[in-house]
Amino acid sequence: MSSPETPTPPPWAEISRDPDFRRLLRDKIKFVVPATIFFIVYYFALPVLVAYAPDFMNQPVLGKVNLAYLFALSQFFMAWILAGLYVWAAARWDREAAAVLKKFHQ
Repeated sequence: MSSPETPTPPPWAEISRDPDFRRLLRDKIKFVVPATIFFIVYYFALPVLVAYAPDFMNQPVLGKVNLAYLFALSQFFMAWILAGLYVWAAARWDREAAAVLKKFHQ
């Protein structure tokens, strides 16, 4: 019998074989991998476009504000939106992880 100071660790080997746990991992991968790829492509599109299409990126949009400035500003909004989507998805993953752990609670 374990004392109150040392909690019994979860049975990780059993949990790793649980279908709900495997589904949780698949769901996380389905979000994280595409979101990461999108972020990297979007982030590096600005310097690539400025280097290889400077005339296009230098087109004025509003006064002295050109496409390059708008694209750079849009990266802030894109990062906030991605972060918000991640927080929303992570809350669901946390609930699912808690349900999986509850199944194995002794």
